[in-house]
Amino acid sequence: MIDALLNIVVGLLLLAGALFSLAASIGLLRLPDLYTRMHSASKAGTVGSGFALIAMAIHSADLGDSTRAIAGVVFFLLTAPISAHLLAKAAHDMGYPLWSKSLADEKKAEESSGKSNSVY
Repeated sequence: MIDALLNIVVGLLLLAGALFSLAASIGLLRLPDLYTRMHSASKAGTVGSGFALIAMAIHSADLGDSTRAIAGVVFFLLTAPISAHLLAKAAHDMGYPLWSKSLADEKKAEESSGKSNSVY
């Protein structure tokens, strides 16, 4: 009985992970500029991978495998937002344009007013 319930939970987590990964890939194809594509890939891709790793941790009967899967989730959650932020900052500093219908470029306005508090 408990095995059937665990299999259902694992299946639902894998399905959710696949749907988030699909949303990330659709975002990469459909969104208008680098910054929104990067947002889609980093957020939805991280959640999709995290769900798949949690499903593997639940399905695995080995403590070592489960520990490595959970460590992978923590690693994704700690590194993906930081790397996406730094890549977006580097793209902006190189002059990669925002989408033409973007409402504001707060980083450009901050730099022109001389109030940049960046430590980089």
